Amino acid sequence: MTSDLVLRVFQHKAKFVESFTSKYDVDKLVWFEQTESMESAIQREKQIKTWKREWKINLIEKSNPYWNDLYAEVV
Repeated sequence: MTSDLVLRVFQHKAKFVESFTSKYDVDKLVWFEQTESMESAIQREKQIKTWKREWKINLIEKSNPYWNDLYAEVV
Protein backbone atom coordinates (compact mmCIF):
# COMPACT_ATOMS: atom_id res chain seq x y z
CA MET A 1 0.00 0.00 0.00
CA THR A 2 1.36 3.37 -0.96
CA SER A 3 0.18 6.87 -1.74
CA ASP A 4 2.88 7.21 -4.44
CA LEU A 5 3.05 4.11 -6.63
CA VAL A 6 5.63 5.51 -9.05
CA LEU A 7 8.04 6.34 -6.23
CA ARG A 8 7.48 3.01 -4.47
CA VAL A 9 8.18 0.96 -7.61
CA PHE A 10 11.23 3.09 -8.42
CA GLN A 11 12.58 2.45 -4.91
CA HIS A 12 12.17 -1.30 -5.37
CA LYS A 13 13.72 -1.28 -8.85
CA ALA A 14 16.69 0.72 -7.53
CA LYS A 15 16.98 -1.63 -4.51
CA PHE A 16 16.59 1.26 -2.06
CA VAL A 17 14.22 -0.79 0.08
CA GLU A 18 15.52 -3.76 2.04
CA SER A 19 12.57 -6.11 1.95
CA PHE A 20 11.13 -9.20 0.31
CA THR A 21 11.58 -7.54 -3.09
CA SER A 22 15.31 -6.92 -2.68
CA LYS A 23 15.94 -10.27 -1.00
CA TYR A 24 14.33 -12.20 -3.87
CA ASP A 25 15.21 -9.70 -6.63
CA VAL A 26 11.62 -9.08 -7.69
CA ASP A 27 10.99 -5.61 -9.04
CA LYS A 28 8.27 -5.89 -11.68
CA LEU A 29 4.94 -4.19 -11.14
CA VAL A 30 2.52 -6.83 -12.43
CA TRP A 31 -0.67 -5.72 -10.68
CA PHE A 32 -2.01 -2.76 -8.76
CA GLU A 33 -5.35 -1.58 -7.53
CA GLN A 34 -6.59 1.87 -6.60
CA THR A 35 -8.95 2.48 -3.70
CA GLU A 36 -10.99 5.43 -2.53
CA SER A 37 -9.20 5.89 0.79
CA MET A 38 -6.11 4.91 2.74
CA GLU A 39 -8.31 2.95 5.12
CA SER A 40 -9.79 0.86 2.31
CA ALA A 41 -6.31 0.32 0.84
CA ILE A 42 -5.02 -0.98 4.16
CA GLN A 43 -8.03 -3.24 4.54
CA ARG A 44 -7.62 -4.59 1.00
CA GLU A 45 -3.90 -5.23 1.49
CA LYS A 46 -4.60 -7.16 4.68
CA GLN A 47 -7.27 -9.18 2.89
CA ILE A 48 -5.01 -10.11 -0.03
CA LYS A 49 -2.17 -11.08 2.32
CA THR A 50 -4.41 -13.80 3.75
CA TRP A 51 -5.14 -15.28 0.32
CA LYS A 52 -3.66 -18.46 -1.06
CA ARG A 53 -0.92 -18.02 -3.66
CA GLU A 54 -3.23 -19.46 -6.36
CA TRP A 55 -5.83 -16.74 -5.70
CA LYS A 56 -3.17 -14.03 -5.99
CA ILE A 57 -1.92 -15.49 -9.28
CA ASN A 58 -5.47 -15.55 -10.62
CA LEU A 59 -5.93 -11.91 -9.61
CA ILE A 60 -2.81 -10.92 -11.54
CA GLU A 61 -3.54 -13.03 -14.59
CA LYS A 62 -7.10 -11.71 -14.88
CA SER A 63 -5.75 -8.27 -15.86
CA ASN A 64 -2.15 -9.09 -16.87
CA PRO A 65 -1.97 -12.65 -18.28
CA TYR A 66 1.61 -12.25 -19.54
CA TRP A 67 2.91 -10.73 -16.31
CA ASN A 68 4.17 -7.63 -18.12
CA ASP A 69 5.90 -4.95 -16.09
CA LEU A 70 3.27 -2.21 -15.71
CA TYR A 71 5.68 0.42 -14.37
CA ALA A 72 5.91 2.26 -17.71
CA GLU A 73 2.13 2.62 -17.71
CA VAL A 74 2.04 4.43 -14.38
CA VAL A 75 5.06 6.70 -14.85
